[in-house]
Amino acid sequence: MNIKERVDELTRILNDANYNYYVKDDPTITDQEYDKYLRELEELEQKYPEYSYPESPTKRVGGEVIDSFNKVSHVIPMMSLSDVFSEDEVVRFDEKIRKEGFTPKYVCELKIDGLSVSLLYEKGKLVRAATRGDGVVGEDITHNVKTIKSVPLTLNKEIDIEVRGEIYMSKKSLEKVNLERLKNGEKPLQNARNGAAGSIRQLDSKIAAKRGLDVWIYHLPNPLDYDIHTHYEALEFMKDLGFRVNPNNRLVNNINEVISFIDEMGEKRESLEYDIDGVVIKVNNIDMQTELGFTAKYPKWATAYKFPAEEVLTKLKDIIFTVGRTGQITPNAVLDPVIVMGSTISRATLHNENYVKEKDLKIGDIVSIRKAGDVIPEVVEAKKERRTGKEKDFEMITNCPICGSSLQKKDGQVDYYCLNMSCPTRKIESLIHYASRDAMNIDGLGEKIMEDFFNFGFITSIPDIYLLQSHREDLQRLEGYGEKSITNLIESIENSKKNSLEKLIFGLGIPHVGSKTAKILASQFHTMDNIINTKYEDLNNINDIGDIIAKSIVEFFKDEKNIGVINKLKDFGVNMDYLGQKVIHDENFSGKTFVITGTMDNYKREELKEIVENKGGKTSGSVSKKTDVVLVGKDPGSKYDKAVELGITIWDEEELIKHLN
Repeated sequence: MNIKERVDELTRILNDANYNYYVKDDPTITDQEYDKYLRELEELEQKYPEYSYPESPTKRVGGEVIDSFNKVSHVIPMMSLSDVFSEDEVVRFDEKIRKEGFTPKYVCELKIDGLSVSLLYEKGKLVRAATRGDGVVGEDITHNVKTIKSVPLTLNKEIDIEVRGEIYMSKKSLEKVNLERLKNGEKPLQNARNGAAGSIRQLDSKIAAKRGLDVWIYHLPNPLDYDIHTHYEALEFMKDLGFRVNPNNRLVNNINEVISFIDEMGEKRESLEYDIDGVVIKVNNIDMQTELGFTAKYPKWATAYKFPAEEVLTKLKDIIFTVGRTGQITPNAVLDPVIVMGSTISRATLHNENYVKEKDLKIGDIVSIRKAGDVIPEVVEAKKERRTGKEKDFEMITNCPICGSSLQKKDGQVDYYCLNMSCPTRKIESLIHYASRDAMNIDGLGEKIMEDFFNFGFITSIPDIYLLQSHREDLQRLEGYGEKSITNLIESIENSKKNSLEKLIFGLGIPHVGSKTAKILASQFHTMDNIINTKYEDLNNINDIGDIIAKSIVEFFKDEKNIGVINKLKDFGVNMDYLGQKVIHDENFSGKTFVITGTMDNYKREELKEIVENKGGKTSGSVSKKTDVVLVGKDPGSKYDKAVELGITIWDEEELIKHLN
């Protein structure tokens, strides 16, 4: 046997051993044999590098070191899921889907406590692994993911495919890593989730390789491309390709069976070898998923049930007040540090004066703390039986804790506000918001850095961000700022000028205008000037923009200071136009509600939705008296029958084309 044949043989033996051990949980060779073969292959590859494969099992030990993480765009966005916290909410999730006219079956899966990953394969070879990021843009973590032995480097078929899953650290791996860290005098990792996230963010893949990470694959983003029409089939398909799919999934017939699965997994939770924080519920039928569609943030056909949070007791040492970007004053609990669900908690929001009074909280109380949805720290209640009489009553402040201005309540609201537009904290919070990921997405201008730049006087208003390059020499004198990091920051600021209009609208922080409303405004009015000059009546007539939002927009653009900021941004070259598909109002579509049913020869369902919306119409998933037109393709189903029954206008494909032309 020649050298190349032996390298091929060892590669095959070790890849098969990895698959059988990590994916099938069925070892076929001993650890000693595995180590012997691996050493032999390493030696051969060192002597004869021309015979080393990119997917060689020797690459699993790490060794690649990178300077920074490259950005990766997701062709199909990696959306997160909505959360529910009770059986009632699970039932309501099902009711919403049934109101759309569907009778769904569901697939229930475990919600693994880790971090999401996208794996891209070309001709069956792993070419890229990426984080979720903001759902549209993530980071390339291929060098670390290759060290995870349960991630196949080569699939069982030469296929082009993207799959998604969760990288996690098992309880056993966490214990092993922490024993090693304690031996080395290092601080132990707090929990498996943080351990996995921290490991995958290492620039040196050798560190990631030592952490014993694992993966479960749970999602195929484009199943119809492989003629797969149910999520359960997709799971089986991915398993056949060699992916590690969690065996604790179940196809169920109704919501009662979903609740039974949740109860069962709640009891089984502690005995699992890895952490879970809930159960994911997905509509099984892919065509049904497509019809249900998405909100601005989440798919409507899936949700995540979160297990009840663990509660612990600690002391409420103080209540302090913070100022948000809109001037809203928020009381916050200062707590004796305590570990809740693996994280150390020393602060928790108390929302507003009413919240504190309803819970009858006093400074010095022993209080119970939990993480709402296993994420946000929440004060549950005061343990009044443990009061000593030394506790202090809560008093709401009457002046801003930063600038001293008198606080005021807005009509019909429970919150107090600092109305001083020059209040330093309001300014800092508004600057942080402008640079945030969902707004102008300026990499390198996070909360702490923005606060420092504000205090140094480099950035005191939004337009100052675009003058930061004039402080280049000052930045170089600051600790932690090298030439490369400063250049990257300036480039990120320059790149933000090219953002589409909706990013800028959201970044300006108009009260009540979220990212979805910003997109509606940008796509409807196309330019900033058009929005500035729009009347209240025009805004109030737009779907999803009601009275409060319309008034807020008009008031914002009446303020000369806000117009001054926008004019300065124009001077700096910040884009003021919508770069997406523009809405061109067409009398056949504008202001009308359309329902799509069946399949058409020339248009996919998503294309039809886009056409309707870009001509000023709106799409809905169910037929009602409010429906104006039903677009009917082949095999239309019950929606067509209901449209006939209600006497609603029906367009087939030929009629649609006529109206489009």
